[in-house]
Amino acid sequence: MAVRPDAPHLPRSAPIEAYGNGGFAFAEMSHRGSLLCLPDAIWAWPVTRPEEIDEVSLKRVFVAANGIDTLILGTGAGVWRPPSHLREALHAVGIVLDPMQTGPAIRTYNIMIGERRRVAAALIAVP
Repeated sequence: MAVRPDAPHLPRSAPIEAYGNGGFAFAEMSHRGSLLCLPDAIWAWPVTRPEEIDEVSLKRVFVAANGIDTLILGTGAGVWRPPSHLREALHAVGIVLDPMQTGPAIRTYNIMIGERRRVAAALIAVP
């Protein structure tokens, strides 16, 4: 059964168990492509490069802002500095942006959800 684009892959948060080969494994599922992990659901995320990250691609984060304190941004295999307007837009809704490569982002996200922190992750898939 195909997942509808307007439906989450998983209707709750979950640790990321593995990544690489262009996708992720979590909650006994696998997903090819990038992920947006919110406190209440995990979604497919159509972003493939950091330059595609903006207020539009993070719309679900802004909508859920009242339940998120930190957004961990997995920028793929490289390091990327988000533009100041994106940081300012997130700050305006009370979210701290923490960008890093996808591997460290997953480890940080997993620790933070294990601590029951109010965290989300936007993770670009790596080869």
